Amino acid sequence: MGELPRMSEGQRRRAKTLIRRLCANYDGGNCLRLDDGDLHPCPQLITPVPICKYFRAAVLPADPELNAEVMGVVYTWKNCTLCGKPFIARSNRAKYCAKCAQQERRRKTRGRVRRHRGGNVTL
Repeated sequence: MGELPRMSEGQRRRAKTLIRRLCANYDGGNCLRLDDGDLHPCPQLITPVPICKYFRAAVLPADPELNAEVMGVVYTWKNCTLCGKPFIARSNRAKYCAKCAQQERRRKTRGRVRRHRGGNVTL
């Protein structure tokens, strides 16, 4: 295995926030994976190197920008078709940012329901 990258202070702060919010093994500053009856502090909160395999595999990908900065993962940036803002495309078919994707999904559902009901909506 190669050398693990070091996180800058800003990246480390963002990683700590992710750990506290999303890590299933985090319990009040302690790591449940290291639980042998004694309390063990989360090693990822102590070091600027992403040493925890669970952190690298499950927690870090939740923030694609941080994951790309720290681990060197390359994501494709696209511009949203509706608002024009750049977003990280998770597939080659992505056209909308998260906010616009939700709006577009609702718009298409409304159209589908209207067609199904024959266009006569009475409440």
